[in-house]
Amino acid sequence: MDHHIFSLKNGLRIVFKPTKLPITHACMIINVGTRDEQPGEFGMAHFIEHLLFKRTKKRSTNQILNRLELVGADLNAYTTKEYTCIHASFLNSHLNRSIDLFEDILFHSTFPADEIEKEKNIVLDEISSYQDSPEEAIADDFEDLVFSGSGLGHNILGTEKDLATLEKTKIFSFVKKYYQPENMVLGITGDYTLGHIERMINRHFGHLESSPVERHRLQPPTILSKALSLKKTINQAHYMIGTRAYPINHQHKMALMILNNYLGGMGMSSRLNLLVREKHGIAYTIESNYTPYSDSGIFSIYFGTEADKGEKARMLVLKELHKAKTQKLGNTLLKQAKRKFIGQIALGEENRMSLIIAMAKNLMDLGYVQTLEEIYTQIEGVSADDLWEVANELFVPEQVNTLIYEPSFDKN
Repeated sequence: MDHHIFSLKNGLRIVFKPTKLPITHACMIINVGTRDEQPGEFGMAHFIEHLLFKRTKKRSTNQILNRLELVGADLNAYTTKEYTCIHASFLNSHLNRSIDLFEDILFHSTFPADEIEKEKNIVLDEISSYQDSPEEAIADDFEDLVFSGSGLGHNILGTEKDLATLEKTKIFSFVKKYYQPENMVLGITGDYTLGHIERMINRHFGHLESSPVERHRLQPPTILSKALSLKKTINQAHYMIGTRAYPINHQHKMALMILNNYLGGMGMSSRLNLLVREKHGIAYTIESNYTPYSDSGIFSIYFGTEADKGEKARMLVLKELHKAKTQKLGNTLLKQAKRKFIGQIALGEENRMSLIIAMAKNLMDLGYVQTLEEIYTQIEGVSADDLWEVANELFVPEQVNTLIYEPSFDKN
């Protein structure tokens, strides 16, 4: 086994992957995201991610920001629909400094009122920037369409109205509820012994107590397909086509991952890119994406094109989805699809930060960490019949949703 897993008495789980490299990558995954927010809290998970870097009981904002940057390290964070992630990269000699900072900002942040008001303006700027990028905004609006009536549909950033209601008491209540050791996984990859890691983690986190986390994630309600077109002050039309898909532990998850990669995944050789861009020349960017969640998932296809070419591109996409339902992949294409996917996963392991985050998420979601060999075995076990079954289960007209951003003016 190329990694170690252990837990503290308070429930904090740790995955450690030893390396012989001079750089350490560490992450803390907190099992809380946008879908955990209740009415009146929308935008809270992301807002707290920002505030963690502001003040603690023993450090000012500058001291937090300089703690790692002054030794050439990198500290950052992000929020998703189901997770918050704090991560850092640093020289191996700065492990103690980095883990100490993780513990401080996660468990001792003070959320001062002046920083709350200041950070609201920062997030409002972030929302404005996001709204100026239709290729990003449409993805979130599409999830809102597909997961209507569910926390999975809420925008991670929240809205101006939501932000105005966020204040110190609500923030502390949210943090107390979800920022518990048993609701976290710490991942570390670096050149250390297991004993050294165990002693350091116990020193910094072992004294913490943990309270049970009560979760209120509602499963997305059943809906029929929807088609929505919105006018935007943009020059190009943007399309999202897709459907709900499998959760993270579904038996067909790997088959859909392969099918997604074959249809519109990384690289220029995907079916949709070859058809829509290379053959017909009507979209600069076309890609598909599959995101599994704990109890649901979403498969989507995005492309941007000139407004008068949008309908042709849409029909080409639907034709390719229909083809996946009616024509099984031959042995040669299936082998190529598997080989390509395996190669991409292998290359992805070179990104050590992405790797340790993936391992930590594995531990959070599955209770164990999948090895590359296990993943490769799963890929090789997928058959053409599996891909065909997935396509026929998901690419049903009654389940396919469409969202279009249309230019609201003549650019001429």
